[in-house]
Amino acid sequence: MGRVLTPWAEDPGQSRRHVGKSWQPPCLLRGAKRAPEAGPKPPSSELVGLRSLGLYTVNAIYGDTITMPCRLEVPDGLMFGKWKYEMPNGSPVFIAFRSSTKKNVQYDDVPDYKNRLSLSENYTLSIRNARISDEKRFVCMLLGECIARDSYPEGNITWYKNGRVLQPVEEVVVINLQKTVDKSTGLFTMTSSLQYMPTKEDANAKFTCSVTYLGPSGQKTIQSDPVVFDVHYPTEKVTIRVLSQSSTIKEGDNVTLECSGNGNPPPQEFLFYIPGETEGIRSSDTYVMADVRRNATGEYKCSLIDKSMMDATTITVHYLDLQLTPSGEVTKQIGEALPVSCTISSSRNATVLWIKDNTRMQTSPSFSSLQYQDAGNYICETTLQEVEGLKKRKTLKLIVEGKPQIKMTKKTNTNKMSKTIVCHVEGFPKPAVQWTVTGSGSIINKTEETKYVNGKFSSKIVIAPEENVTLTCTAENQLERTVTSLNVSAISIPEYDEPEDRTDDNSEKVNDQAKLIVGIVVGLLLVALVAGVVYWLYAKKSKTASKHVDKDLGNIEENKKLEENNHKSET
Repeated sequence: MGRVLTPWAEDPGQSRRHVGKSWQPPCLLRGAKRAPEAGPKPPSSELVGLRSLGLYTVNAIYGDTITMPCRLEVPDGLMFGKWKYEMPNGSPVFIAFRSSTKKNVQYDDVPDYKNRLSLSENYTLSIRNARISDEKRFVCMLLGECIARDSYPEGNITWYKNGRVLQPVEEVVVINLQKTVDKSTGLFTMTSSLQYMPTKEDANAKFTCSVTYLGPSGQKTIQSDPVVFDVHYPTEKVTIRVLSQSSTIKEGDNVTLECSGNGNPPPQEFLFYIPGETEGIRSSDTYVMADVRRNATGEYKCSLIDKSMMDATTITVHYLDLQLTPSGEVTKQIGEALPVSCTISSSRNATVLWIKDNTRMQTSPSFSSLQYQDAGNYICETTLQEVEGLKKRKTLKLIVEGKPQIKMTKKTNTNKMSKTIVCHVEGFPKPAVQWTVTGSGSIINKTEETKYVNGKFSSKIVIAPEENVTLTCTAENQLERTVTSLNVSAISIPEYDEPEDRTDDNSEKVNDQAKLIVGIVVGLLLVALVAGVVYWLYAKKSKTASKHVDKDLGNIEENKKLEENNHKSET
């Protein structure tokens, strides 16, 4: 009686056959023998494909030989036996196969067990040189024939592939059927074997067998569970793929190359070729490159171990370099020149952005004569838009220093009872201001200072001088001490009051207005000059024409007089 038995719960019917070799899938109908009855007798019981017999443990010493008996009843109609082990994800890996008819043993191409396996005639598996990695679940499988027992009248056995009936084809599909009759009971036993020449398209095909018989209520059919056989065929194509977290690769990324073959079982080892190297690197189906650099750009190949098939792919490692000159903290004096350059080197065109004090600049900075307002934090930032996460930036902290510069102004207040004196100060670091008064006069208020912006601020006091006084403004920072004095007349004495300095914006407006006025005046002068030249040319031409006319008239008068004189003489 043929059986398909495993010591564990297993995916039904996983087995192996090579392309071009026939095989016989199992189908078992099993039932209890009973005395013949009047009328038809169905083949009772279930159709068995796989059965769980439980799990047992084998202990071994590191470095010794592991011996694992196949604790299954070997059926009379056995076709072949095989061993496999389970991966952590549950997928099977077949390692050994033995045919009961041809007495040959085949070992699968599994690198971890190469030259370490032995499969005996009773299907006991031995593993030499035991390792820690051998701690796995191993499965023994025995495959047999399709048998229908104890039926009356005799039934018909039919084979199916993917639900379609298999018809005999010479040397491709061969079905053998044997019938026996138990003389004591008169019941039939039918044994059917299928010899099938598989192709690689049959790798996932499901094979079943069924028994059709005549029962009391008519024709009945019992169907077996499907069995899937692992068909072996050679690799015809090798494919290399690049595994990366993004579609583009940049410096610092980890890149994995994966090589695969379309054979079954697929190749477990490959040769990987990196740019500039002629010898391949032997590895499993993956090759990992960590923290890649730009010099990793190039063509990568993988091939089978025998180099019979190869595939290639190109990897581009994108990079972005930024050089800011100068960078970091730079201190310059007011009025000095400072050339600034931001140089980019990249694998593709990059965009450049300048930012000053968190505000985007329209143009790159250029300093021919530094001013206090030029001080600040500058950032040069560049990005490769097509490469995710590839961005660089560098910072320039510009400090513009200057010695204190002072200008003093005075103004009589509207109440005519006091005057405001202002000390306009420029300089960096911010100067400290001190006032002194020479002469009699009361200071009405304390010193007031405006906000320090772009290296400038003002300090002012209000004074009611009883007589002429001198006010002194002293500004001092780490670079220098500057002193300026201003004479202020008594309140009772009228004098010219100097206006306070305008703000930078007002100054710019005044300058613009002045430029406009000058332009208009120059334009009018040019127009007047052109008009004068035209008039002069016209007058000169008119005068010349007048002289010609006078000359012609004179000649006419002279001719008349000569004619009169001649006429008198003749008379």
